[in-house]
Formats: sequence, C-alpha cells, structure tokens
Amino acid sequence: MNQVKCPICGMKCVKSGKTKAGSQRWLCRHCKTSLTHKIDNDSKELQIFLDWLFGKESQSDMAGEGRTFRRKTSKFWDIWPMPPKIEDSRNVLFLDGIYLGRKACILICCDEVNVLGWYLCRYEHAGAWIALMKRIAEPRMVVSDGGTGFAKALKKAWPNARHQRCIFHVFCQVKRYTTSRPNTLAGFELYNLAKDLLKIKNKQEADKWVKLFVEWVNRYQDFLSEMTTDERGNKRPTHERLLKAERSLLKLIKENTMFTYLDDELRTEFKTPSTNNRIEGGINSRLREMLRNHRGLSIERRIKAVYWWCYMHSPEPLPLSEIIKTMPTDKSIAAIYQRMNEKQRLEKSLSIWGDAIVWSDFHRYDKSFNDWD
Repeated sequence: MNQVKCPICGMKCVKSGKTKAGSQRWLCRHCKTSLTHKIDNDSKELQIFLDWLFGKESQSDMAGEGRTFRRKTSKFWDIWPMPPKIEDSRNVLFLDGIYLGRKACILICCDEVNVLGWYLCRYEHAGAWIALMKRIAEPRMVVSDGGTGFAKALKKAWPNARHQRCIFHVFCQVKRYTTSRPNTLAGFELYNLAKDLLKIKNKQEADKWVKLFVEWVNRYQDFLSEMTTDERGNKRPTHERLLKAERSLLKLIKENTMFTYLDDELRTEFKTPSTNNRIEGGINSRLREMLRNHRGLSIERRIKAVYWWCYMHSPEPLPLSEIIKTMPTDKSIAAIYQRMNEKQRLEKSLSIWGDAIVWSDFHRYDKSFNDWD
C-alpha cells in the first residue's frame, strides 16, 4: 500500500479513525492536519479511454451498452493534447493534410518514426503551414503532395530545406486528367510517361524522361492548340484536360521539385524518399480507420480523436497522469479567450494618442516668469 503523505508539509500520515461516511481518516503528526485520502483513478480511466479510441471495440458491446464507460471517460473529451516543440533537426520530414469535414483540416508533420506536429485549420493555406512548421526544426529535405500554399510557406519557414514533390501524387494528378483509358493517342502517351515516373532510379533516367516529355509537347503542340467554339460564340481549348496535365508537369520541371530525391549530395548522407507514402500509409490511413471504427462522432470529437492519436505517437509523450494535469482543456481555453477579450475591451476604452488630457489644460503658468538665473 502506498504511504499517505500530508499535502501541507509532505510528512507521512498515520491512521486516525473513520469519518461518518466510513472513510479512513489520516493525521499528520507534524502539522496536525487531518485528511481523507482518495485514490486517483484518472490515469487508469484515461488508459481505458485510449484503448477504446485506438481499438475496434464499440460501446454497444460493453457492459451496460457503454453507459459506465461514457460516464467515467467523458471528461477526457475536454482535453486538447498539444504538439511538442521539436528542436532537433531531421534529415527528412513528410507533410500532409487530412480533411475531417467540409471546413476542418488537420495538417500533420512526421519523420520516419514519430508524429512531430499537427495543426487545425479550415483549409490548407500558407499561414496554416507556417504555424505548423515554425515549431519544428528545419530539416534537410521535405516531401509533400503539393498542398495549397505549401511552397510559399516552405520559403518562409524552412528556406534552406530541399523540396521533393511526391512522385505518386504527380502520377495521380496526370491520371485524373487523362483517365486510365485515354481516348486520344496524345493522352495515351502522356499517361504512359506519367507511369514511367514511378520507375526512375537515377539522374540519367530522369534526364531521359524530361527529354521524352519535351518531345511529346513538341509533337502534339498543334493538337493541343485546337480550339472549340461553344453556343455563345466563346472559344475554349478542345483538349483542356490534356493541357492541364501538361502544364502541371511543366510547372514541376521548372520548379525542380520532381527529382530532388536523386540529388547525389543528399543520397550520400541519407536515404532520400520519392513519395509521401510514410504519412499517407502510416498515419492518414490509420487515422481514417480509427474514425471509421467510431462512426458517429461529432466534428469536434473527431478532431480531438486525431489529436490524441498524434500525441500518443509523438517522440516522447508525457505519462498519463501528467497529461491530465498539464494539457489545456475546453474550460482553460475559454478562460484564455475571455481574458483576451476583456483586455481588448479595456484597451479600446482607454484614451488613444491625441485624446489624452494635456497637463496645461488644468494648470496656469506665467510666460514672462524666468527664475533660472
């Protein structure tokens, strides 16, 4: 049995009878404090909550259809597990966003082993990416799927990091425009070129692929320039989808982000990945499986479920007892916002520059008086 210690002076307590309710009373002989000791089961209940959240068990299969479970664990839905600050630089980081609703997106950053950061936003944009990246040390190389605003954020937050655009996402983007069964010869050849991207292993093969793509552009330039007139007399490209696929590849070639993984200097120091499969298959797929196992959660609880999963897979998560004590809750966050609003209202009520009282408005002085000599 654990020894009960006095919360006032920290000395050991001894038994001192019972309370009217039958609970054991304890007495501190040093400061004469009397108290009752309650066993803290919050850590055990949090572990039960996490086992359910990360598992496949449904509440309907629990005893009492999960009523006891919900009563004991509902308090943990108020906690927001926050990401740590990563000060050690990694060689490679993977970044991606997962949408949980129409206007709810969580940006996630990870390395080969752990989740390093996450950030909640309405959609992917440069400001959200910067907020995620500024808490993580700049890596040597970044792999992403080309989310909105990511290139701009990368220049501001990690200006020296090399960017690798996920090759598989490049192929999927071309496939979305051409389909897997193109109706034209130009589309068929471009689709095969996109598939060849997945097989490139060295710089010579990359240069050959770029040369073949340029030849494809020159060969079908007149074909892609064909225009169609609609009923209103407006002209638009006949092969608009092929043009979009062509422009997307040309943009990546100009940005020099498709073949960063083939850089000789980087390859001699660490393994350079060409795809974002680490975060897509290792994190996003598991998050979607977790949310699928617990269908019916509100959007707020879906967000917190992702927060819990990411935090428990971060490099060094705190013990469960410390998580309960240190992590912010809905109540604490609301109190912070309330204090901020009160401060803003106070600042607005104070006199601003030009409205303050001047000392001379309430005092008279004689301009002819000179008593300094």
